[in-house]
This record gives sequence, structure tokens and C-alpha cells, in this order.
Amino acid sequence: MFVGHHTWTFEQQPVIVATGTVGGPFEAQGNIPDDFDLLHEDVWLGQDSHEKAEKVFFEEASQKAIEKADLQKENIQFFLGGDLVNQITTSSFTARTLETPYLGLFGACSTSMEGLALGAFIVNAGGARHLLTGSASHNEVTEKQFRYPTEYGAQKPPTAQWTVTGAGAAVLSDSGKGPCVTSATIGRVIDMGMSDPFNMGGAMAPAAVDTIETHLKERNVDASYYDLIVTGDLGEIGQSIAFELMNKHKLSITKDQFQDCGLMIYRKGQPVLAGASGAACSATVVYGHLLNRMQQGEFKRILVVATGALLSPLTYQQNESIPCIAHAVSIETGGEV
Repeated sequence: MFVGHHTWTFEQQPVIVATGTVGGPFEAQGNIPDDFDLLHEDVWLGQDSHEKAEKVFFEEASQKAIEKADLQKENIQFFLGGDLVNQITTSSFTARTLETPYLGLFGACSTSMEGLALGAFIVNAGGARHLLTGSASHNEVTEKQFRYPTEYGAQKPPTAQWTVTGAGAAVLSDSGKGPCVTSATIGRVIDMGMSDPFNMGGAMAPAAVDTIETHLKERNVDASYYDLIVTGDLGEIGQSIAFELMNKHKLSITKDQFQDCGLMIYRKGQPVLAGASGAACSATVVYGHLLNRMQQGEFKRILVVATGALLSPLTYQQNESIPCIAHAVSIETGGEV
């Protein structure tokens, strides 16, 4: 089960039996609206703060996944969730609603695959029959916490990215129908000394490449084993840097094969600058758009490499650089297990 120094392989192949994805009005105008289970017309959701609205997004995605799995919340043994709000309160309050044993995670925008990797480990080891994992983010909340409130109308550089408003969740089970989680590579923290909070893609690219290279080496597979290798939210800047680094490291990955969730979710013409980001970016694109394409037979094997910048407003104020991480999970088509 443990391969090399960073990788788990899952002999029992836990199954993603159902997912739930929810987005806001900007996502509804994007490139993949048909792959969301639910889209809202406003970002407030009738709440008196955006933070409370983000909690509703996560609750809805979680409830939708459980409902589609034909389960009740009482059937879920564990909930693994994370977000970008201080002390991951969005996830903790969602856990309060679910009334399910809870493991809170913080991997920034890498949280979706951190949760899926840990969830697969638990199910593979017989630690649960059914568990729920997911992540959420909200554009206005993230801007206020990490940059400037949107009401300020602050000018952004072209390297900046747009935080996805929404949530994605998945039910992982020890049996059933659906794509299987076959392995996971846990990333290490990579810090190249970058400190610009408006260039997350550039900061995270080296961590993504490090994890991809480690995964392929430790699983002893070529990049061609996967139909698609998709990063979480490198955007245009980060994807370009990552591709250059992979060529430098002699990783044979084509541009068509190497894609990014942050470049999939929005259409051309939306004012997202370098692309999308946020803990909900990879969660919604993978659990909605990409798994739908797998179910349609377009892909048999994908490697999802969710990327995260592990900074905080405090570390930025203290002139710290931005440590980054990437976690990779391989998802392969399966049937009855």
C-alpha cells in the first residue's frame, strides 16, 4: 500500500459513488454550467454575510452528494472538509449541520484532493463504509480576507485569479458503482521565495511539478498512463511555468494532456485575469465536469493534482514568502467492486 516515500496505492479501490457541486451566478455564466448540480442567482443566498453564504454552499453540496448516493446523513461515518476562512469555520459549521464525525482540513486550494486522499486511505483500511469529503470557497470572502474587499474596487495585476464561489463534495464508499480512487501522492511543501499574493499560480507551479514527478516515479508509470493530468488552479501563469518545468525535468506530458481546473471553469471573456482559484475550484470541476466526462467514457484514468498556497494574512504582513503544496489523486473508471 505504501510506495516510495510519498505514495499510497489502494488495493480495495474506494469508489466515488456520488458527488454534489454547487456554484454561484458567475459560475453559471462560465464554461461548464451544465456540470453543476445547483447554481444560484446571487452570492448572498439570503444570508447577512458572505461567510454565512459560503456555509450554505457547502451544506447544499454535501446534502446533494448524500442524496445522490441514496444515503442518509446518519450513514456517513466521517466528514472530511476544508475551506479558506479563518479556522476553517465554513467546514466546521457544515459539520455541525451534518451531525457527522468530523475531521477538519486545511490545505488551502489543495484541500479537495487532501480530503479525497485521506478519505480513500480510511475506506481502504476498513475504517469506514461511507464517508463524505469536500471543500468550499467564496469570492467575496477570500478577497476580503487575503486581498482587498471587492467594494474597494482595487486594481489587480494580470497575474491575479478569480476565486470560485461554490462547493464540491463526494461520497466515498467501500463498494458500489462509480470511478475508483486507486492511489494518492502526498505533496511536500515547496517554497521558491515568492511573496506576491496576486501571483498564486506562479508560486504553486513548482509544487505541482514536484508532486507529479514523484507520483509517476513512485507508481512506476509513464505520464501516458493517464488520459489527463489536471492541476487544481495554476491558471495561465502557473500552467505555463509548470509545463516549462516538466519539459526541463524530461517529463513527457503533452499540452492537450496537461490541463488546469482554473482554466476550465470560466469561459473566455469573463474578467478572471489569469484564471480561477479557490478551494472550490478543483472540487467543483473534478466532482462535476471531469467525473461526468469519465462517466461518458471520454477518460478512463485521470490524475488530479490540487495545488495550494499555504499563506495567511498574518504571514503576508510579516513579509514571509509563500509555501506551497500539491496533492495528487488518481481516479480510474470502475464498476462493481
